[in-house]
Amino acid sequence: MSTATAVAEPAAAAWEELARLAGRESGERAYLARLLDHWRSARGAAGAAFYACRDGACRRELVAGALSTPGEPRFPEAVEGEPPEGFTALRLPEALVLTPAGGFAADAAGAAEPLALLLAAAARCLALERRLKEQHFQVNYRGVELEALYDVGLAVASTLDLDELSEEVLVRAVSLLDARRGALYLREGDEYRLDGTFGGNAADAFPADLPALESCLEGAGACPVELLPGARHLLLVPIESDRERRGVLVVADKESRHGIGPFDADDRRTLGLFANQAAIAIENARLHRQALEKERLEREMELAAEIQRQILPDELPEVDGWDLIGWNRPARQVGGDYYDLVRLGDRARIGFAIGDVTGKGMGAALLVSTLHSSLTLLRDRGELSPELVARLNRHVCESSLANKFITLVVGELDPSSGWLTYINAGHNPGFLLRAAGGAVERLDSTGLPLGLMAAGAWQARGVELAAGDLVCLYTDGITECASPADEELGEERLIALLETHRAEPLSEVVAAIDRATLEHAAGLPQSDDQTVVLLRRAA
Repeated sequence: MSTATAVAEPAAAAWEELARLAGRESGERAYLARLLDHWRSARGAAGAAFYACRDGACRRELVAGALSTPGEPRFPEAVEGEPPEGFTALRLPEALVLTPAGGFAADAAGAAEPLALLLAAAARCLALERRLKEQHFQVNYRGVELEALYDVGLAVASTLDLDELSEEVLVRAVSLLDARRGALYLREGDEYRLDGTFGGNAADAFPADLPALESCLEGAGACPVELLPGARHLLLVPIESDRERRGVLVVADKESRHGIGPFDADDRRTLGLFANQAAIAIENARLHRQALEKERLEREMELAAEIQRQILPDELPEVDGWDLIGWNRPARQVGGDYYDLVRLGDRARIGFAIGDVTGKGMGAALLVSTLHSSLTLLRDRGELSPELVARLNRHVCESSLANKFITLVVGELDPSSGWLTYINAGHNPGFLLRAAGGAVERLDSTGLPLGLMAAGAWQARGVELAAGDLVCLYTDGITECASPADEELGEERLIALLETHRAEPLSEVVAAIDRATLEHAAGLPQSDDQTVVLLRRAA
């Protein structure tokens, strides 16, 4: 056998082996290992190492052969930059092959060229395989991430209690990103206030208009406030609903096998997606709390309205020779107007009152209740007098705020004589329409409103009502009822209406006043409580 034939037979066998390995579906690594060994043998090197390169660093994947002597340097685990001293490098696309320096025959270089090309192709295939695996991992990871986000979103969305929700959001956010600490801030006015914290202390609040806050939220700059004292790595994302920022979610110090470290772009994206779900849940919880608060207030208003309805007389005394009626329509469920028509202790006299507390709503209704109870107690102890009103004034001053006062007309009627005594404490003038001659007399103020000052003076005045005479007492919600053109109903229109309907049943007179105010307002909402008391001596 010739020498050429002896050399060709091992070479042919090597190529046959490589061809078989290349045809196997799962033999890529074995193929690369044998290819590296054949390349090393063809170069005459005692050993060779294959390195996969990425991002400027090459890590050892395979070693073929052995070093010629124990004293020669061993192949390093990784290579960055130039190959280490004592090695010769063959650079391939995304790969590197090292052999000991001088460990191959120079005349074998030409025979090794086809193997070098195959090595380059194999290195390329290995890199593509690695990328494919990474992409497959990323797809699976994103699937797991989305599933986790979905589960987290369901858990967060199922909570409508705002206090419990804050804790749930923090626990889920920290768990989702393997963070050690977290904090949730919700916006109140011009600042973000701490709503909850996990894993340590946090700043109580920080201004919403910090110049560097936006860049910090975008990950482009350092946070201008030490939100989590002692934390090394922060990640902030906004919580937004309807394009309005509701708060800020903060996590800190991502944990890994190597300790704690910073968060990457994927972490920011994940936390941002979670913050979107948290924003919806927080908004729902906030609306739920508002709905509960509104429901509670409505129940309280209904209770207050029921109490006030019990304060106002549900039936009026029937007196021979006299017609009496009272009517009230509050601007809200409860109001600040008050009236009363009641038989006094001796059963011979009729007590009446009409009052107007400043303001509307619950506060005014509470003061009405105070007025009613105080007036009832004082009136049972004696006849109407300036001293009775002075005592009532002192009680109102002691039990109300400085900016609250009451205008009041309180009086007594002796049905047998027709004599009417009244004290007007800063209230609108009443009107007395005389049947004989049609004159209109004013029952003007005889003193200050109650509650303005502890000391005051009032006068009692009296008039005698003849047959057919009509007395009208009212609150300013009647005369100050405004039209769309901002024109008040006024005293003159009220007097003209009374003159037109004076002979009709008092229920019809009240109905006429009701219609007049509604027609004058022309659909505008009622701005003030409206109350009327009418007394008429039968003709």
